[in-house]
Amino acid sequence: MLSIVEYLRDLSRLVKHWLIGTGLSNFLATTITDYMWLIGLFLLAILVFYITKNIVYRIIRRVARKSKTPFDDFLIERKFFVRLCYLVPAYLVQLMIPMVISQMHGLIVFLQTLTSIYITFIILLAIDAFLNASHDLYLTLPVSKDKPIKGFIQVVKIIAYSVGVIIIIALLSGKKPLALLGGLGAISAILLLVFKDSILGFVAGMQLTANNMIRIGDWISMPKHDADGTVREITLTTVKVENFDKTYTFIPAYSLVSDSFRNWRGMEEAGVRRITRAINIDVNSVKFCTPEMLQKFEQVAVLQDYIRYTEEEIRAYNQQFGYDNTVLVNGRRQTNLGVFRAYLSHYLKNNPFISNDHTLIVRHLAPTEKGLPVQIYCFANTTEWAQYEKIQADIFDHVFAVIPFFELRLFQNPTGADFRGLVN
Repeated sequence: MLSIVEYLRDLSRLVKHWLIGTGLSNFLATTITDYMWLIGLFLLAILVFYITKNIVYRIIRRVARKSKTPFDDFLIERKFFVRLCYLVPAYLVQLMIPMVISQMHGLIVFLQTLTSIYITFIILLAIDAFLNASHDLYLTLPVSKDKPIKGFIQVVKIIAYSVGVIIIIALLSGKKPLALLGGLGAISAILLLVFKDSILGFVAGMQLTANNMIRIGDWISMPKHDADGTVREITLTTVKVENFDKTYTFIPAYSLVSDSFRNWRGMEEAGVRRITRAINIDVNSVKFCTPEMLQKFEQVAVLQDYIRYTEEEIRAYNQQFGYDNTVLVNGRRQTNLGVFRAYLSHYLKNNPFISNDHTLIVRHLAPTEKGLPVQIYCFANTTEWAQYEKIQADIFDHVFAVIPFFELRLFQNPTGADFRGLVN
């Protein structure tokens, strides 16, 4: 290396003496010599960059394609090695500038400072590409669905870029980076204000991840932010939710910690989805069952055992207390609504699309001015939306169709057809 330096200096002196011999002054000859070497240095840097990118980089890319490790493929895709190629000529220029310029110390300092800033910027881009490639590799792992790290990657990027900015400012001001860091205490309040969302988002992201509150792919509902859909992305400051109408809602990460939201992951893990829907029965259609009605209901396969057992139980009860059966209100009797509820329970238990391992109830809700709500509370054995809606619709199609069989009436507000019937 020293021999190369001495050779360049000897060559520089030879050119300088030749220019002086042509009649130029010593200052002008030195200046022309320095600029000639400077132009030659930049041309050499361009040549080195061309060789690095078109020869060395191609070799690296071929080796990466043949390797079994996917990480080097991600590095190439994120242009990590391409950005490293820009460092080689920059280091060459920074190293050789003092060798080729004999005078103009100010120009040497300026060019070295400019080159150092350029090198810092390229290193930041390389770090950014490396972090992106690392995240791409992490996404190929099964754990990435449960533990997203994009927020942490963004934090590392912010730290790296912050350090880079401090180094660049130090280069421009001629001060040491540590001296600049000492002065940041005075503007810490401003920095906290500027990076408020990032700081809150980072803390919230740690809580969300550590407590396993949310994952990519979860279905969440947050009415406050009009969000109802699937989590597609978790970043440092926001959570991206794809709603079912194909719109996107971006929720601040800290809102998921400070406010309440519903995560439907439990439903998806259980493999079932709840059905809770009620029909309004006209209370005027509820009545005691006559022997003829019980005989008709007993023809229904799922009700045969129920009606026989219930009739025997009621008969024994009434005999035990000596109730007079000639009076309808004495003792216990079956009603058409009670038989209807029993039918619905048996129908749902025998439905292959309804889970028998979870709660299954047919119950009364509080009566209203619109009748008596009879609610079906059960779980479909699917979480797929279209299939779930089909199962629910099939159940209530059947319910509406069998209600007249039990001599019950649905309650609904009068329609035009009802008024025309009254007029006629």
